[in-house]
Formats: sequence, structure tokens, C-alpha cells
Amino acid sequence: MKILHVITGLSTGGAEMMLFKLLSCLVRETVSNEVVSLTGIGPVGERITDLGVKVHALGMGRALPSPPKLFSLARMMREARPDIVHAWMYHANLLAGLAAKFARSPPVIWGIRQSNLDPRLSKRSTILTARLCARLSTRLPARILCCSAVARDVHVALGYAPEKMAVIPNGFDLERFRPDGEARVAVRRELGIGDDAPLIGLVARFDPQKDHRSFIRAAARLLESGTGAHFLLCGEGIDADNRELGGWINAGGIGANCHLLGLREDMAGITAALDIAVSSSAFGEGFSNAVAEAMACGVPCVVTDVGDSGLMVEDTGRVVAPKDSAALGEAMAGLLGIGAEGRARLGRAARRRIEENYSLPDIAARHLAFYRETLSP
Repeated sequence: MKILHVITGLSTGGAEMMLFKLLSCLVRETVSNEVVSLTGIGPVGERITDLGVKVHALGMGRALPSPPKLFSLARMMREARPDIVHAWMYHANLLAGLAAKFARSPPVIWGIRQSNLDPRLSKRSTILTARLCARLSTRLPARILCCSAVARDVHVALGYAPEKMAVIPNGFDLERFRPDGEARVAVRRELGIGDDAPLIGLVARFDPQKDHRSFIRAAARLLESGTGAHFLLCGEGIDADNRELGGWINAGGIGANCHLLGLREDMAGITAALDIAVSSSAFGEGFSNAVAEAMACGVPCVVTDVGDSGLMVEDTGRVVAPKDSAALGEAMAGLLGIGAEGRARLGRAARRRIEENYSLPDIAARHLAFYRETLSP
């Protein structure tokens, strides 16, 4: 079986990393893979290339795709001769669906990775593309694969063909993301904080969707209560050059307790070092990789009820409403209040939940079965 994956881009993001992780499993099976990025190769594209998977870049910019780019994608499909085309994210869904018609390509699977299309929160181009895909969903894709139940329900309400919908969540490498006492010591040494200092982390790129501002406000409230906690922020755009983020930190008076690490390669160790992991997302989250990775590391989580985060965490952590910094701070304080033993108990339950429902080999096997079902409906 040969799969051609078409994705909007290959920068560092949840969908991109899930594609990489899926490919890392599929290359061990009797499955051939190629990848087309509508934009550039990006850092994740380089990692995919290291797996031995061929990656093509279409070189599209931010503007609407031109007919030549559409025909280029159709030509790539004809040359690749896949059994299935698996598209990832809205723009790739639309272009792959149209190009497949020109190329007389085999079945196309659309990938839905987002759970909110509120016009006040999402880009206009994203909403327009998603709505156009809804109108074309009865004709272009053979199947539609969502990363969460919430994403499925949102898109069915938008007009996507419900009979084509299926849900497979993200999967996680439980050998890499695991409890690690040595990482806890090493990260605290790097940050210059004591072993007994509570360390609370938010792993997310700087984006309105992730709502770092609410996290900073919650952190400021927590420090006012005298906890002595430290706050670790990690991800693309999370560094000293980010003036907007720096302004919020200074306004909250938490600069001495806030550590901005930017993009890191050692995310398993960073995550395992935390006492509490936080997801403060305001909207649009389909399935949070960062939350599941923290749970796999045995770290209890405080999450906003966005996408499937609440469904994942349930009673292994705390779930609050989005954009409510007071509730976020109270939930963080609540987990600190149960002590290290109480957090360890929640962390063990969190890891069990990931082991039972989201292990990467199981999720890859579900994708493979889904591909086979698509070929033999």
C-alpha cells in the first residue's frame, strides 16, 4: 500500500508532529509513504526526510493557490501513483480534493484538526476554506478523519457529510514520554531553582489560540498567594524577543519566576520535570499533544475545556472554562494544595489513561486499518 500525505505546511505544530509520528510507525510496516507540503519543507519535513520518506514542497505562499500550483499537485499525484491520498488540514484538504479530480487519483481522505471556527477567533481565510470544504464534502473526499469527537461534531454542524466521518485521536510514544526523576533534577538545575520549588509549565507556540495571557494572569494570582512557584513556558515564539509576552509577564510582576525556553528538542525531559502542566487554550484545539505528553510523563494537568482536553483529563487533573484566568489559577493552586503525593497519584492515573487509549503503536494500527477500510468499503 502507498499513501501520499498532503499537508498545508511542515512547521512545528500538532498536526505536523502527528504526521511525523505516524510515519515513524508506518515505515516499519509494508506501507510506502510520500509527503507533499503545500508550502515549504520546514523543520518537521527535515525529520520526515530522516525517516527515509520523500518530501516535496509545492512552494505556495499565503495567497490563494494559483491554477499552476493546483496542476503541479495533480502532476505529483500522477507520478506518485498512491493507493490513497491523506490530506491534513483545511487548505490541503481542498487542494488535494481538487487535484485528485484532475489526476484521476485514488480515494482522498480529509483530515480535520480543529474544533472551533468562531469568526471572532479564527482567520477569515481559514473559515472560508472550511466552509467551502463543507459544501464539497459529499463529492471530493472518500472519508473524513477527525482527531477528536469535538472536531467531528463541530464540522457535522457546519455541513460536512456525517456519513463519511470517523475519529482517530493522536498517539504518543510512551517510551519517550514517561516519568523521569533525573530530568526533574536536570531541568531545575538548568533553571537555577530548588528541588522543592513547584514548577508549572505551558508548552505551546505563541498564538492567540493558546491564550498565554490568561496563563500569565493565573500565574500572577498564584504568586500573590505566596506559593513560590516557578513557571516554564516553551514553544515557538516563546523567548526574550517576544515583546508582547514580555509585557504581560512584567505587568504581572512574575519575571523573576518565569522561564522562557523557546523551541526545544528535549521536550520529553522538559515535560517530565513539571509538577503541573497547563493548557490554557481559548479555542480551536482539536486534540492537545502537549496535554497527552504530560499525562504520559505522569504529570497532572490543568486544562481548559477546549477540544478533547477535558475528555482526556477528566478526574486525573482539573478542567476549567476557557479564558477564565481566575479559575485557571484556582485549579493550579488546588493541585499544589494536594501535595506531591496527591499529584503523583493523579499522575499515575493520567499515564494509565494514555497507555490504555492513546499509545502510538495502537493509533498507527488504527490508521492502517482505516486506510484498508477506505480501499475496501
